[in-house]
Amino acid sequence: MNQTMITSANTLSQLQKKLDIVSHNISNVDTTGYKRREATFTELINQNVNNMRQNDIGRLTPAGIRVGAGAKLAQSQMVGAQGNLQTTERLLDFAFSKEKQFFKVLVQENGQGKVHYTRDGAFSLTPVNDDEVMLVTNEGRPVLDENNEIITFNPNNGPITLEANGRIRAGDQTFNLGVVTINKPQFLEQKGSNLLTLPDNPAVPEDQILQNLINADRGVISLQQSTLEKSNVDMGKEMVDLTNVQRAYQFQSRSISLADQMLGLINGVR
Repeated sequence: MNQTMITSANTLSQLQKKLDIVSHNISNVDTTGYKRREATFTELINQNVNNMRQNDIGRLTPAGIRVGAGAKLAQSQMVGAQGNLQTTERLLDFAFSKEKQFFKVLVQENGQGKVHYTRDGAFSLTPVNDDEVMLVTNEGRPVLDENNEIITFNPNNGPITLEANGRIRAGDQTFNLGVVTINKPQFLEQKGSNLLTLPDNPAVPEDQILQNLINADRGVISLQQSTLEKSNVDMGKEMVDLTNVQRAYQFQSRSISLADQMLGLINGVR
């Protein structure tokens, strides 16, 4: 296998990852609160081929030939731009009107509860007993308050109202929705169902990744009731990215074919 084949094969595997990211964005264009991801590439290390004299008088360029080894996916980063807000008729539809703010929900992993984060505010109520209900996501996961406690209340106390700072009122009962500001989403793990969570051993301190908005910090929260945030996926841009990736994939595949033909011609020389 010659250098052209190696370079193209390296790049093809990375283009497949880019294609997966674009496809995932397109498939979630209608997912509430979804944040698109964007991939960036970097060049692999170059190889220096010393096929020239080293001491040419007056030479201004490096000796030898620098041969690239392809490209790799450097980073897949979440784009936190605000999505469009859509008014609904449901009292339990909540939406952030500021970027970087996320709800806290409880997810069971390996028999233990772990806090996850989402922008999807399409909540519902599920019965706990004859007198209480629990606030849950559309998949039945408990929504947490600012102290990471499950939110339960008597639904017969009165209508549910939401204040801009995340305080829920149900008659004479009040609860503060658990809200965090995520400053470095690249250090979080992306889970299914439009959820993010902290890894077991984060690369940087937790307080640098996110901030729990409690007490006086709750003043920065901006929530709207009977509203949902649509995804921030731009279909036009994603289709352009998809076309570009497909063309790059075809180009690298063609490079392998041409290299194979060249090797065939060389092997055919007698």
